[in-house]
Amino acid sequence: MSSIRVVHLSKVTGIAGSENHLLALLPGLRNRGIDARLWLLVEPGKPVNELFAQASALGIPTTRLTIHHDVDITLVWRLARLLRRERPAIVHTHLIHADLYGTVAARLAGVSRVISSRHNDDRFRYRLPVRLLNRMLWRWTDGGIAISHAIRDFSIRIEGAPAGRIHTIHYGLDPATVPPLPAARHELRASLGLSDEAVLIGSVCRLVEQKGLSYALRGFATIAGEFPQAHYVIAGDGPLRQSLQREAEALGIAGRVHFLGWRHDAYAVFAGLDIFLAPSLWEGFGLVLLEAMAYRLPVVSTRVSAIPEIVLDGETGWLVPPRDASALAETLRAALTDPVERQRRGASGRLRLEAHFTVAGMVERTLALYQHVLGQN
Repeated sequence: MSSIRVVHLSKVTGIAGSENHLLALLPGLRNRGIDARLWLLVEPGKPVNELFAQASALGIPTTRLTIHHDVDITLVWRLARLLRRERPAIVHTHLIHADLYGTVAARLAGVSRVISSRHNDDRFRYRLPVRLLNRMLWRWTDGGIAISHAIRDFSIRIEGAPAGRIHTIHYGLDPATVPPLPAARHELRASLGLSDEAVLIGSVCRLVEQKGLSYALRGFATIAGEFPQAHYVIAGDGPLRQSLQREAEALGIAGRVHFLGWRHDAYAVFAGLDIFLAPSLWEGFGLVLLEAMAYRLPVVSTRVSAIPEIVLDGETGWLVPPRDASALAETLRAALTDPVERQRRGASGRLRLEAHFTVAGMVERTLALYQHVLGQN
């Protein structure tokens, strides 16, 4: 497949789960002889320089195109013109803007095959206009990737994806790329003015409704008095930051909850934690769960969407119902009370990552799909 050119297209505003996925997948594809390229749809004045620099440093040919509005008819013609020039065998789209503009442009440009990766089951995808749009797009799509069984089921039920055309390929993480950072535990506590005996529960995420952080605050507030050495660390930023800070104050735990803001050294946060908390209300996959598992952290999360495919309740962590602060409190109490069990579940999580969620496996399964849609097997 050394002569196969594949253009990956995605609308981006920063670096999160799907972007980190591409930064892992595309170098793997290029190492296997695929001419994988990355085209970024960026908003005016938001050139995502960090993502562009990271992709370029990894040897991925990267192009930026401006999308002026959600509805930007000129983008179709600009994409089609570039596709005619680049002549890829496959256009591989990610997220809804790329699905729409990339699929239409690819067909106008005469591209042989279109593949779409489905990364999430966000609430807006249930709306009738979006459902009808996706049903139309699936008619023009030759193959699909769902990043979890939950997303595959959602795509079939809600978006009309043909069951025989969409395949589950989980995200992967190479543990060798995760730095050990032995001093991180002390350094994180020192930066917060805490002793090395402090037990840190942590979340690393965007501060948006989907992540369920209000329930985490309420759950932590319930048990904070029982565990004076426990603190809750939240790394990330977003529109709910101020309201979450106000809620922590109202709950009387402002001194025990630490908002770190956006961190470029997120691995230093993971490496400094004792428990990883992800109280999501829905989640297409949750790459942060793999990052936590890489650091042998036991995971407390919710029984929603794809999370039970990653975190095994009783083996690599604890799962609770979503929107249930009381259940979160009880589970945090159990985890804080038993450090030996925390260590056991964290070690099991690392082994599960190494066995089931590797970048090499993700690349091989993606290659197999390319071969299939091109009729090479």
